[in-house]
Amino acid sequence: MVPLQELEMRMTKFRRKMDITAPDWEIAIIFKKINIYYFTGTMQEGMLIIPRDEEATYWVRRSFERALDESPFKNIKPMNSFRDASGSLKKLPKTVYLETEVVPLALYERFRKYFPFENVKPCDTQIAEVRAVKSPYELALMERSGQIHRKVLEEDVPGLLKEGMSELELAIKIFEKLLEEGHHGVCRFGMFDTEMGVGQIGFGESSIYPTYFNGPGGNYGMSPVVPFWGSRERKLKKGDLVFVDMGCGYEGYHTDKTMIYLFGKSLPPDVIDVHKKCVEIQNEIASLLKPGEIPANIYNKIMNNLEPDFLENFMGFGNRKVKFLGHGIGLLIDELPVIANGFTEPLQENMVFAVEPKKGIKDIGMVGIENTFVVTSKGGKNITGECSDYCSGLIFVE
Repeated sequence: MVPLQELEMRMTKFRRKMDITAPDWEIAIIFKKINIYYFTGTMQEGMLIIPRDEEATYWVRRSFERALDESPFKNIKPMNSFRDASGSLKKLPKTVYLETEVVPLALYERFRKYFPFENVKPCDTQIAEVRAVKSPYELALMERSGQIHRKVLEEDVPGLLKEGMSELELAIKIFEKLLEEGHHGVCRFGMFDTEMGVGQIGFGESSIYPTYFNGPGGNYGMSPVVPFWGSRERKLKKGDLVFVDMGCGYEGYHTDKTMIYLFGKSLPPDVIDVHKKCVEIQNEIASLLKPGEIPANIYNKIMNNLEPDFLENFMGFGNRKVKFLGHGIGLLIDELPVIANGFTEPLQENMVFAVEPKKGIKDIGMVGIENTFVVTSKGGKNITGECSDYCSGLIFVE
Protein backbone atom coordinates (compact mmCIF):
# COMPACT_ATOMS: atom_id res chain seq x y z
CA MET A 1 0.00 0.00 0.00
CA VAL A 2 1.28 3.47 -0.90
CA PRO A 3 1.81 5.37 2.38
CA LEU A 4 -0.69 8.14 3.12
CA GLN A 5 2.14 10.61 3.68
CA GLU A 6 3.40 9.87 0.16
CA LEU A 7 -0.05 10.49 -1.34
CA GLU A 8 -0.47 13.74 0.59
CA MET A 9 2.94 14.94 -0.59
CA ARG A 10 1.99 14.25 -4.22
CA MET A 11 -1.29 16.13 -3.91
CA THR A 12 0.46 19.08 -2.31
CA LYS A 13 3.02 19.18 -5.14
CA PHE A 14 0.27 19.12 -7.75
CA ARG A 15 -1.68 21.94 -6.11
CA ARG A 16 1.48 24.06 -5.89
CA LYS A 17 2.27 23.37 -9.54
CA MET A 18 -1.24 24.44 -10.54
CA ASP A 19 -0.97 27.59 -8.41
CA ILE A 20 2.19 28.55 -10.28
CA THR A 21 1.24 27.57 -13.83
CA ALA A 22 -2.51 28.24 -13.75
CA PRO A 23 -3.07 30.80 -10.97
CA ASP A 24 -6.78 31.13 -11.79
CA TRP A 25 -7.52 27.40 -11.47
CA GLU A 26 -10.42 26.34 -9.29
CA ILE A 27 -10.86 22.63 -9.99
CA ALA A 28 -9.08 19.73 -11.70
CA ILE A 29 -10.70 16.39 -12.44
CA ILE A 30 -8.60 13.28 -13.13
CA PHE A 31 -9.83 10.27 -15.12
CA LYS A 32 -6.72 8.40 -16.29
CA LYS A 33 -6.21 5.35 -14.09
CA ILE A 34 -2.44 5.67 -13.81
CA ASN A 35 -2.80 9.28 -12.63
CA ILE A 36 -5.55 8.25 -10.22
CA TYR A 37 -3.16 5.61 -8.87
CA TYR A 38 -0.43 8.23 -8.45
CA PHE A 39 -2.69 10.39 -6.27
CA THR A 40 -4.71 7.72 -4.45
CA GLY A 41 -2.74 4.45 -4.43
CA THR A 42 -5.43 2.48 -6.27
CA MET A 43 -6.64 2.55 -9.88
CA GLN A 44 -10.35 1.84 -9.96
CA GLU A 45 -12.76 3.16 -12.57
CA GLY A 46 -13.95 6.58 -11.52
CA MET A 47 -12.73 10.14 -11.20
CA LEU A 48 -10.70 12.19 -8.78
CA ILE A 49 -12.10 15.66 -8.14
CA ILE A 50 -9.51 18.14 -6.86
CA PRO A 51 -10.99 21.51 -5.83
CA ARG A 52 -8.51 24.25 -5.19
CA ASP A 53 -9.66 25.04 -1.65
CA GLU A 54 -11.40 21.87 -0.53
CA GLU A 55 -10.54 18.24 0.11
CA ALA A 56 -10.13 16.07 -2.97
CA THR A 57 -12.68 13.28 -3.48
CA TYR A 58 -12.19 9.99 -5.31
CA TRP A 59 -15.52 8.90 -6.77
CA VAL A 60 -15.38 5.19 -7.63
CA ARG A 61 -17.68 3.25 -9.93
CA ARG A 62 -15.85 -0.07 -9.74
CA SER A 63 -14.66 -1.30 -7.37
CA PHE A 64 -15.44 0.83 -4.35
CA GLU A 65 -14.68 -2.06 -1.99
CA ARG A 66 -11.31 -2.66 -3.57
CA ALA A 67 -10.44 1.02 -3.43
CA LEU A 68 -11.11 1.04 0.32
CA ASP A 69 -9.01 -2.11 0.73
CA GLU A 70 -6.03 -0.83 -1.26
CA SER A 71 -5.86 2.88 -0.54
CA PRO A 72 -5.32 5.05 2.56
CA PHE A 73 -6.74 8.02 0.63
CA LYS A 74 -9.04 9.81 3.05
CA ASN A 75 -12.06 10.65 0.91
CA ILE A 76 -13.32 7.79 -1.26
CA LYS A 77 -17.00 7.64 -2.23
CA PRO A 78 -19.06 5.25 -4.39
CA MET A 79 -20.95 6.29 -7.51
CA ASN A 80 -23.08 4.52 -10.09
CA SER A 81 -22.95 7.42 -12.54
CA PHE A 82 -21.72 10.98 -12.75
CA ARG A 83 -25.12 12.03 -11.44
CA ASP A 84 -24.17 10.72 -7.98
CA ALA A 85 -21.15 13.00 -7.81
CA SER A 86 -22.64 16.05 -9.51
CA GLY A 87 -24.31 17.37 -6.38
CA SER A 88 -21.16 17.19 -4.29
CA LEU A 89 -19.81 20.54 -5.43
CA LYS A 90 -21.19 23.69 -3.87
CA LYS A 91 -20.42 25.57 -7.07
CA LEU A 92 -19.04 24.39 -10.39
CA PRO A 93 -16.47 26.82 -11.80
CA LYS A 94 -16.79 28.00 -15.38
CA THR A 95 -13.46 26.35 -16.25
CA VAL A 96 -12.47 22.79 -15.42
CA TYR A 97 -8.94 21.41 -15.87
CA LEU A 98 -8.86 17.91 -17.44
CA GLU A 99 -6.35 15.47 -18.91
CA THR A 100 -7.14 16.57 -22.46
CA GLU A 101 -4.49 14.23 -23.91
CA VAL A 102 -6.34 11.11 -22.78
CA VAL A 103 -10.03 11.82 -22.07
CA PRO A 104 -12.14 10.49 -25.00
CA LEU A 105 -14.74 12.78 -26.51
CA ALA A 106 -17.62 10.45 -25.59
CA LEU A 107 -16.55 10.34 -21.94
CA TYR A 108 -16.13 14.10 -21.96
CA GLU A 109 -19.66 14.60 -23.27
CA ARG A 110 -21.19 12.18 -20.72
CA PHE A 111 -19.32 13.91 -17.95
CA ARG A 112 -20.32 17.40 -19.12
CA LYS A 113 -23.99 16.40 -19.09
CA TYR A 114 -23.85 16.33 -15.28
CA PHE A 115 -21.05 18.87 -14.81
CA PRO A 116 -22.08 21.69 -17.20
CA PHE A 117 -18.91 23.77 -17.14
CA GLU A 118 -18.27 26.32 -19.88
CA ASN A 119 -14.57 25.86 -20.64
CA VAL A 120 -11.92 23.17 -20.39
CA LYS A 121 -8.18 23.59 -20.02
CA PRO A 122 -5.45 20.92 -19.86
CA CYS A 123 -3.62 19.81 -16.74
CA ASP A 124 -1.61 17.03 -18.45
CA THR A 125 1.67 18.94 -18.29
CA GLN A 126 1.30 19.83 -14.63
CA ILE A 127 0.67 16.18 -13.70
CA ALA A 128 3.60 15.01 -15.85
CA GLU A 129 5.96 17.56 -14.29
CA VAL A 130 4.98 16.57 -10.77
CA ARG A 131 5.40 12.88 -11.57
CA ALA A 132 8.78 13.50 -13.24
CA VAL A 133 10.59 14.08 -9.93
CA LYS A 134 10.61 10.84 -7.98
CA SER A 135 10.33 10.57 -4.23
CA PRO A 136 12.58 8.26 -2.17
CA TYR A 137 9.63 5.82 -2.04
CA GLU A 138 9.38 5.76 -5.84
CA LEU A 139 13.14 5.54 -6.35
CA ALA A 140 13.33 2.49 -4.08
CA LEU A 141 10.78 0.70 -6.27
CA MET A 142 12.61 1.70 -9.46
CA GLU A 143 15.91 0.53 -8.04
CA ARG A 144 14.35 -2.85 -7.28
CA SER A 145 13.05 -3.00 -10.85
CA GLY A 146 16.55 -2.17 -12.05
CA GLN A 147 18.04 -5.01 -10.02
CA ILE A 148 15.59 -7.49 -11.57
CA HIS A 149 16.25 -6.05 -15.00
CA ARG A 150 20.01 -6.26 -14.69
CA LYS A 151 20.02 -9.82 -13.40
CA VAL A 152 17.74 -11.20 -16.09
CA LEU A 153 19.26 -9.42 -19.10
CA GLU A 154 22.90 -9.63 -18.05
CA GLU A 155 23.01 -12.99 -16.26
CA ASP A 156 20.04 -15.12 -17.37
CA VAL A 157 19.46 -14.33 -21.04
CA PRO A 158 22.80 -15.74 -22.33
CA GLY A 159 21.79 -19.16 -20.99
CA LEU A 160 18.42 -18.98 -22.71
CA LEU A 161 19.77 -18.57 -26.25
CA LYS A 162 19.54 -21.81 -28.24
CA GLU A 163 20.11 -22.35 -31.93
CA GLY A 164 16.82 -22.85 -33.75
CA MET A 165 14.62 -21.10 -31.19
CA SER A 166 12.21 -18.44 -32.45
CA GLU A 167 12.08 -14.81 -31.39
CA LEU A 168 8.77 -15.53 -29.69
CA GLU A 169 10.24 -18.47 -27.75
CA LEU A 170 12.99 -16.22 -26.43
CA ALA A 171 10.49 -13.50 -25.53
CA ILE A 172 8.41 -15.99 -23.54
CA LYS A 173 11.45 -17.34 -21.69
CA ILE A 174 12.69 -13.85 -20.80
CA PHE A 175 9.22 -12.79 -19.67
CA GLU A 176 8.99 -15.87 -17.49
CA LYS A 177 12.35 -15.08 -15.88
CA LEU A 178 11.31 -11.48 -15.24
CA LEU A 179 8.09 -12.62 -13.58
CA GLU A 180 9.96 -15.13 -11.42
CA GLU A 181 12.22 -12.35 -10.17
CA GLY A 182 9.34 -10.00 -9.31
CA HIS A 183 8.42 -8.07 -12.49
CA HIS A 184 4.86 -6.76 -12.17
CA GLY A 185 3.87 -8.27 -15.52
CA VAL A 186 3.01 -5.29 -17.74
CA CYS A 187 4.83 -2.46 -19.49
CA ARG A 188 2.67 0.63 -19.57
CA PHE A 189 3.06 3.33 -22.22
CA GLY A 190 1.60 6.81 -22.47
CA MET A 191 1.73 6.98 -26.25
CA PHE A 192 -1.80 6.97 -27.63
CA ASP A 193 -3.18 3.51 -28.41
CA THR A 194 0.22 1.84 -27.99
CA GLU A 195 0.67 -1.81 -27.02
CA MET A 196 4.05 -3.42 -26.60
CA GLY A 197 3.81 -6.61 -24.54
CA VAL A 198 7.13 -6.74 -22.79
CA GLY A 199 9.41 -5.13 -25.37
CA GLN A 200 11.19 -5.73 -28.66
CA ILE A 201 13.21 -8.84 -29.50
CA GLY A 202 14.87 -9.14 -32.88
CA PHE A 203 17.35 -11.56 -34.42
CA GLY A 204 19.65 -9.91 -36.94
CA GLU A 205 17.79 -7.95 -39.63
CA SER A 206 14.53 -8.25 -37.69
CA SER A 207 15.82 -5.65 -35.22
CA ILE A 208 15.74 -2.95 -37.92
CA TYR A 209 12.42 -3.99 -39.46
CA PRO A 210 9.83 -1.16 -39.67
CA THR A 211 7.62 -0.86 -36.61
CA TYR A 212 4.73 1.34 -35.52
CA PHE A 213 6.39 1.86 -32.16
CA ASN A 214 8.18 5.21 -31.75
CA GLY A 215 11.59 3.84 -30.87
CA PRO A 216 14.90 3.30 -32.67
CA GLY A 217 14.67 -0.52 -32.75
CA GLY A 218 12.33 -2.82 -34.57
CA ASN A 219 11.22 -6.41 -34.95
CA TYR A 220 8.95 -8.53 -37.12
CA GLY A 221 6.49 -9.17 -34.32
CA MET A 222 3.92 -11.95 -34.31
CA SER A 223 1.66 -10.67 -37.10
CA PRO A 224 0.22 -7.48 -38.61
CA VAL A 225 -2.35 -7.33 -35.80
CA VAL A 226 0.25 -8.05 -33.07
CA PRO A 227 3.41 -6.34 -34.37
CA PHE A 228 5.43 -6.97 -31.22
CA TRP A 229 6.72 -9.74 -28.90
CA GLY A 230 8.59 -11.69 -31.61
CA SER A 231 8.26 -13.73 -34.77
CA ARG A 232 7.32 -17.42 -34.63
CA GLU A 233 9.14 -17.98 -37.93
CA ARG A 234 12.47 -16.15 -37.45
CA LYS A 235 14.82 -18.73 -35.90
CA LEU A 236 18.12 -18.07 -34.17
CA LYS A 237 21.22 -19.10 -36.07
CA LYS A 238 24.94 -18.81 -35.43
CA GLY A 239 26.29 -15.40 -36.30
CA ASP A 240 23.05 -13.61 -35.42
CA LEU A 241 22.98 -10.43 -33.45
CA VAL A 242 20.25 -10.69 -30.80
CA PHE A 243 18.59 -7.39 -29.91
CA VAL A 244 16.65 -7.33 -26.62
CA ASP A 245 14.96 -4.06 -25.65
CA MET A 246 12.68 -4.77 -22.71
CA GLY A 247 10.90 -2.94 -19.97
CA CYS A 248 10.67 -4.21 -16.43
CA GLY A 249 8.61 -2.97 -13.51
CA TYR A 250 8.15 -3.44 -9.80
CA GLU A 251 5.03 -2.34 -7.91
CA GLY A 252 4.05 -0.05 -10.78
CA TYR A 253 7.43 1.58 -11.47
CA HIS A 254 9.42 0.78 -14.61
CA THR A 255 12.98 0.67 -15.83
CA ASP A 256 14.11 0.29 -19.45
CA LYS A 257 17.15 -1.59 -20.70
CA THR A 258 18.64 -2.88 -23.96
CA MET A 259 21.28 -5.55 -24.43
CA ILE A 260 22.95 -6.95 -27.54
CA TYR A 261 24.08 -10.59 -27.68
CA LEU A 262 26.40 -12.09 -30.30
CA PHE A 263 25.34 -15.69 -30.87
CA GLY A 264 27.91 -18.23 -31.99
CA LYS A 265 30.47 -15.85 -33.44
CA SER A 266 31.47 -12.23 -33.22
CA LEU A 267 30.55 -9.47 -35.64
CA PRO A 268 32.97 -7.53 -37.85
CA PRO A 269 35.27 -5.16 -35.94
CA ASP A 270 33.70 -2.07 -37.51
CA VAL A 271 30.29 -3.13 -36.19
CA ILE A 272 31.73 -3.66 -32.71
CA ASP A 273 33.27 -0.19 -32.94
CA VAL A 274 29.87 1.31 -33.72
CA HIS A 275 28.41 -0.37 -30.67
CA LYS A 276 31.25 0.89 -28.48
CA LYS A 277 30.62 4.40 -29.79
CA CYS A 278 26.99 4.11 -28.67
CA VAL A 279 28.19 3.09 -25.21
CA GLU A 280 30.47 6.15 -25.13
CA ILE A 281 27.51 8.34 -26.07
CA GLN A 282 25.40 6.80 -23.32
CA ASN A 283 28.11 7.49 -20.75
CA GLU A 284 28.55 11.07 -21.93
CA ILE A 285 24.80 11.70 -21.68
CA ALA A 286 24.78 10.12 -18.22
CA SER A 287 27.57 12.44 -17.08
CA LEU A 288 25.35 15.40 -18.01
CA LEU A 289 22.29 14.25 -16.07
CA LYS A 290 22.70 16.79 -13.30
CA PRO A 291 20.27 19.29 -11.76
CA GLY A 292 20.15 22.47 -13.84
CA GLU A 293 21.13 20.90 -17.15
CA ILE A 294 18.75 21.46 -20.07
CA PRO A 295 17.55 18.34 -21.95
CA ALA A 296 17.55 20.12 -25.32
CA ASN A 297 21.12 21.30 -24.75
CA ILE A 298 22.23 17.76 -23.91
CA TYR A 299 20.59 16.48 -27.09
CA ASN A 300 22.21 19.09 -29.32
CA LYS A 301 25.62 18.79 -27.70
CA ILE A 302 25.66 15.08 -28.49
CA MET A 303 24.16 15.28 -31.97
CA ASN A 304 26.32 18.21 -33.10
CA ASN A 305 29.51 16.35 -32.18
CA LEU A 306 28.74 13.22 -34.20
CA GLU A 307 30.25 12.66 -37.62
CA PRO A 308 27.88 12.69 -40.63
CA ASP A 309 28.71 9.04 -41.41
CA PHE A 310 27.79 8.00 -37.88
CA LEU A 311 24.55 10.00 -37.96
CA GLU A 312 23.35 7.88 -40.87
CA ASN A 313 20.98 5.31 -39.33
CA PHE A 314 21.70 6.65 -35.84
CA MET A 315 18.62 6.34 -33.58
CA GLY A 316 16.85 4.17 -36.11
CA PHE A 317 17.27 2.85 -39.62
CA GLY A 318 16.54 4.49 -42.95
CA ASN A 319 13.81 7.09 -42.61
CA ARG A 320 12.61 5.61 -39.33
CA LYS A 321 14.85 7.58 -36.99
CA VAL A 322 13.57 9.02 -33.73
CA LYS A 323 14.41 12.53 -32.61
CA PHE A 324 15.41 11.85 -29.02
CA LEU A 325 18.27 10.23 -27.11
CA GLY A 326 16.39 9.34 -23.95
CA HIS A 327 13.07 9.68 -22.17
CA GLY A 328 11.67 10.06 -18.71
CA ILE A 329 10.39 6.90 -17.07
CA GLY A 330 8.35 5.90 -14.02
CA LEU A 331 4.76 4.68 -13.81
CA LEU A 332 4.94 4.73 -17.62
CA ILE A 333 7.84 3.68 -19.82
CA ASP A 334 7.57 6.94 -21.77
CA GLU A 335 7.31 9.94 -19.46
CA LEU A 336 8.40 13.56 -19.55
CA PRO A 337 10.83 15.14 -19.91
CA VAL A 338 12.58 13.86 -23.04
CA ILE A 339 16.21 14.37 -24.08
CA ALA A 340 15.25 16.13 -27.28
CA ASN A 341 14.73 19.54 -28.81
CA GLY A 342 11.90 21.52 -27.27
CA PHE A 343 12.53 20.41 -23.68
CA THR A 344 14.06 23.48 -22.08
CA GLU A 345 13.11 23.19 -18.41
CA PRO A 346 16.16 22.42 -16.23
CA LEU A 347 16.62 18.91 -14.90
CA GLN A 348 15.85 18.32 -11.24
CA GLU A 349 17.45 15.89 -8.84
CA ASN A 350 15.70 12.50 -8.78
CA MET A 351 14.27 12.73 -12.26
CA VAL A 352 14.82 9.38 -13.99
CA PHE A 353 15.75 8.79 -17.65
CA ALA A 354 16.16 5.84 -19.95
CA VAL A 355 19.12 6.70 -22.19
CA GLU A 356 19.26 4.72 -25.45
CA PRO A 357 21.78 5.61 -28.17
CA LYS A 358 21.43 3.02 -30.95
CA LYS A 359 22.36 2.63 -34.58
CA GLY A 360 21.00 0.39 -37.31
CA ILE A 361 23.41 -1.46 -39.59
CA LYS A 362 22.25 -2.93 -42.89
CA ASP A 363 22.11 -6.76 -42.97
CA ILE A 364 23.34 -6.85 -39.35
CA GLY A 365 20.69 -5.28 -37.15
CA MET A 366 20.47 -2.74 -34.35
CA VAL A 367 23.45 -2.18 -32.08
CA GLY A 368 23.65 0.13 -29.10
CA ILE A 369 22.63 0.24 -25.49
CA GLU A 370 20.04 1.45 -23.02
CA ASN A 371 20.06 1.85 -19.28
CA THR A 372 18.02 3.77 -16.73
CA PHE A 373 19.64 6.65 -14.82
CA VAL A 374 18.66 8.79 -11.85
CA VAL A 375 19.62 12.49 -12.03
CA THR A 376 22.07 13.33 -9.23
CA SER A 377 24.54 16.12 -8.49
CA LYS A 378 27.33 13.82 -9.72
CA GLY A 379 25.59 12.84 -12.97
CA GLY A 380 23.32 9.98 -13.86
CA LYS A 381 23.26 7.01 -11.50
CA ASN A 382 22.80 3.79 -13.46
CA ILE A 383 20.18 1.57 -11.78
CA THR A 384 20.04 -1.13 -14.49
CA GLY A 385 23.73 -1.66 -15.32
CA GLU A 386 26.43 -3.94 -14.03
CA CYS A 387 28.19 -1.04 -12.31
CA SER A 388 27.54 2.58 -11.46
CA ASP A 389 28.85 4.20 -14.63
CA TYR A 390 29.80 1.80 -17.39
CA CYS A 391 28.17 -1.21 -18.96
CA SER A 392 29.29 -2.79 -22.23
CA GLY A 393 25.76 -3.72 -23.27
CA LEU A 394 27.27 -6.49 -25.39
CA ILE A 395 27.62 -10.18 -24.50
CA PHE A 396 29.16 -12.94 -26.61
CA VAL A 397 27.33 -16.25 -26.33
CA GLU A 398 29.01 -19.38 -27.67
